[in-house]
Order: sequence, then structure tokens, then C-alpha cells
Amino acid sequence: MTTTYSPDDPAYLDEADFRVELERVFDLCQGCRLCFNLCPSFPTMFDLIDANDGDVSALTAADQDRVVDECYQCKLCYPKCPYVPPHEWQLDFPRLMMRAHAVGHAQGQPVRERVTDQVLARTDLVGRVSTAAAPLANAVTGKPGSWARRMMEKTAGMASERMLPPYARTRFSTWFRRRNAGRGPKAFVSGARQGEVSVFPTCFIEYMEPAIGQDLVKVYERNGVSCSLPEGTACCGAPWLHQGNIKEFTKAAERNVTALAAEVRAGKDVVVAQPTCAYVVRRDYPLYLEHTPLAADAALVAEHTSDPAEYLMALHKGEGTELATDFIGRDTGAVPDAVTYHVACHLQAQHIGLKSRDLLKVAGVRATLVQRCSGIDGTWGYRAENYELARKVAAPMAKEIRAAGNDVVCGDCHLANGSIEQETGTRPVHPIQLMARAYGIPEEDS
Repeated sequence: MTTTYSPDDPAYLDEADFRVELERVFDLCQGCRLCFNLCPSFPTMFDLIDANDGDVSALTAADQDRVVDECYQCKLCYPKCPYVPPHEWQLDFPRLMMRAHAVGHAQGQPVRERVTDQVLARTDLVGRVSTAAAPLANAVTGKPGSWARRMMEKTAGMASERMLPPYARTRFSTWFRRRNAGRGPKAFVSGARQGEVSVFPTCFIEYMEPAIGQDLVKVYERNGVSCSLPEGTACCGAPWLHQGNIKEFTKAAERNVTALAAEVRAGKDVVVAQPTCAYVVRRDYPLYLEHTPLAADAALVAEHTSDPAEYLMALHKGEGTELATDFIGRDTGAVPDAVTYHVACHLQAQHIGLKSRDLLKVAGVRATLVQRCSGIDGTWGYRAENYELARKVAAPMAKEIRAAGNDVVCGDCHLANGSIEQETGTRPVHPIQLMARAYGIPEEDS
């Protein structure tokens, strides 16, 4: 048996070795049960063990696989678990589930599952095509349950009833380059430069929500932080990783780390406005590139990567830096006094605190927290076979959002925000967009 979470270990893809390790971890989990209410995997595991009078060894491979299939990588069990490394028991449930998918991928998959994997992972290809034909693409895919969506479910495995985010007509990078073309040195409103960042937009802002990136740039410039875009980056690779396709994920990691390391060495910090992608950059790239020539670069990039609100709060509390506090939008009613703030799972897993909540507080906005999973987590909730279970996972989140009673809901995660809109009918905004309105920065014309 090999207690390993390193994809470079010779035993990593050995199924027999993996099954023994799975049994060891299940035995530890059933003796603790601290994570009984976090996701479907743990109740299923405990029910299966209890049905066998506590005998973990009696679980079949199919039983084990059911637990694996119900894990959607929210990663919230890791900060709760008392046995994570460096504890002698070396328990890392999310990494073990990653190993499970890698083992499954190495053994081969059904054709339909391979098709689904490709559709979900080719985000840049799909994004380029869909933004070029945004009105048509949105008309075809935008109505849940439509004939086109039912065909997508049959052929590509995407849940026909799942609300999909629409594509923008203009990509974020296109907007950024047009805006900066011919501009001279930036004159900051605050009067002094306080930093320089490279905005890694990822596919969500690049193809779907450029407005978030636009407001991020303007809010940063309002605070004396110049923004640029890295050259040569692509999707962070999370969909490949969650499928267990280590080869494709490593290729994505190598490409992005090379580009982002060049930015850091040029004196810039990296800002990632999507929690899942930020987690991948900070936690997964160093692990999967640990034994490659890019190991030092991956560690360097991870060290200099921030969430948008995290970076701004560092300015606010830093020595010799400050956050602009002339929130003229508060006086005009452009920003509400209170909002409901959904805390994204992959932000919690980064252990950075509730920086968006803190940032909104600086702007005089009171935030009611909802710390429930949206049931999407990467691409898990988009798959047809997970749709009903994903909605059950999201139900407590929707209940708490309704109970909060605020007109405005905000959240950092584009994936979670789509689930919130589907479950509540309210379309959330990103906290950085609320900050832009608080500063009196108007929205761009779409």
C-alpha cells in the first residue's frame, strides 16, 4: 500500500495499491465522521460501512467507486480533517479522490464519458468559437430543456436542464487591448502607483464575464495599481485535472506557469478572479510540477498569486499603501447597504479568510454570509449523471440565500453564481463589481 498523493510515484496509478489505500482512508474517516455533513460522499460511505456492521473491508469496488463519484472536489473536508499531513496518518481526502480519477482515466473510459470530458475541458476552443458567434451560440444553448440542450445531453453528457452561462460578444483581452491602445503613461486617480499586477482572466472572464475583468482593472487603477495581461496563458486546466487526465493538465500547468513566472520576474503580482482557477495555480501547479524543471517557477507563481479582494485588502492594511475610500457611489444609492455574500468553497480551501466580505465592509456594505456549497465545483455539476444530486447539494444554499432577504447577492465564483441564479432566480454580482459601483465607476456598455 502506498500513501501517496504525488502523481510521479510509481504506484500512483496502480489500482490494487490504490484500493488498499482507499480502504485505509475509509476506515479512518468512519472512525471520525467529522465530515458527515459536508457532501454526499461521506454519508454514502458511512451508510455503506454501517450496512456491513462496520467492516470497511467488506465494501466492494463498486461501493468505493460510488463514494468517489459523489465527491465533487469542494475540498472543504481538508481544513476540517484533523489527520492531514504532516499528521502521521497522512490523510488527504481530496487528493485521494484525484488519484481515483487518475486511476480510472488510465484504465480507459466509456466513449460518452470521453466525449463529455473533451467538451468540458476544451474551454478555450469552445470559448473562441462561441464568442465569435455569441448570439447564435447563446440562442442554441441558453434555454434549459430545449431540443438543442437535450441533444447536447445525449451526445456530450451535459445536463440539459442546467443553466449555462452565456458567452460575451467581446472577449476581455480584446477589450483590454483596445482600451490601452495608444494610451500614454497611466495617471492614477490616487496620485501614486501602489503596485503592478498581471490579471490572469481564465476562461470565465475571458469568454463569459468580461465585465468582471473590466471592473477589476478600473478598481485597481483607482487604487494606483497598474494592470497588464500575461502573454501565452490559456485555461488553468482544472477540467483536465478533475477528470484524472494528468498528461493534459500538466501541459496546461507548464504553459501557464511559464507565462506567469515571466510576469512575476518582471515585478508583477498575479491576480486570479476565479476561486477554482486560483486554487489550481496556488496549490495544484506546485504539486504536479514538483519534479519538473518548472518546479521553482510554479512555487514562485503560487507565492505571488492573489484573489482580487485579497490583494486590495493587503493594500488597505499595508505599510505605505492605502485603499481609496471616497465611495461616492454610496451617496447616490448605486450600492445597497446590505448584501448576501456567498462564500465559495474553493476560496475557503485557500485559507485566505473572507477578504471580499472585509472589502465590502470598507465600502460600508454589510454582508450576510452564506457558507453552503453550490453543487457545481469545477465541472461536476454540469454532467447529466450528477444533475439531480447537485441540485440537492445546492438546496440548503438556496434556502439560506432566500432567508437572508437581501435584494443583492454577490459571490466570487462564476460557477457557483450560475447555480445561485438557477436555484433562486437572482443573478449574483462579483464583489469587485460592487466596489466599482461604490467608487462611482459606471458599467461598460455591453
